Amino acid sequence: MKYLNKLSLIPLIGLLFTILPSCSQTEDIRSAPISEDLNNQETINYLALGDSYTVGESVAFEDSFPKQLNSTIEENKNYNVNTTVIAQTGWRTDQLLSSIGGRETGEYNLITLLIGVNNQFQSRPFSQYESEFTELLNKAISLAGNDSNKVIVLSIPDYYYTPYGQSNGSERISIELDRYNDFAKSTAQDKGVTFLNITDITRKGIDEPELVASDGLHPSGLAYEKFVERLYPLVSTRLKD
Repeated sequence: MKYLNKLSLIPLIGLLFTILPSCSQTEDIRSAPISEDLNNQETINYLALGDSYTVGESVAFEDSFPKQLNSTIEENKNYNVNTTVIAQTGWRTDQLLSSIGGRETGEYNLITLLIGVNNQFQSRPFSQYESEFTELLNKAISLAGNDSNKVIVLSIPDYYYTPYGQSNGSERISIELDRYNDFAKSTAQDKGVTFLNITDITRKGIDEPELVASDGLHPSGLAYEKFVERLYPLVSTRLKD
């Protein structure tokens, strides 16, 4: 995966469910330094929180959904977008919490949160997800200046509809992920946070193999593009022209 500007990260390799040590990483994923003709543009700060689905495991850096969203905003709005990613392949809710650490406030104009698949895969107690997802969402709202309108929760993709899932799992994967997503949706709604369903896109992965990355497990760049097609209209309404 290609990281630009001043980024320095351990390469994210292996499958989605690799258990990795918790560590903090903050990435500025702008595609290029701000040029002089952009100096009059307002800069907005975007924070993407998650796991391999956020970093874009097994696709080019430019194809990850945070980067595609970044580019779409800049192409359609008079903004320069400064994007920060706190995510790593294999992270569960507890590892993401640990990586966020003591950050309590921030000046982020937009925050996305997509987390939980590794809790499910590693058969962690559902109660752990209930507690830690709620804490993560509270942290996200805090980092958005206590403005829940600046936070968007994305549903967990369904890896059962991939070659890996078909070979190594059962429909129970989908049933369990529905439970996770139902909880995330209800919790988000209770806190006035928008919940975006993208799971149905990934459930087309067997019939439309172009939606699956070359590793046979993660979403492809095209799938992430479809995520952004749903995500950008929600973001656009939150940003003035």
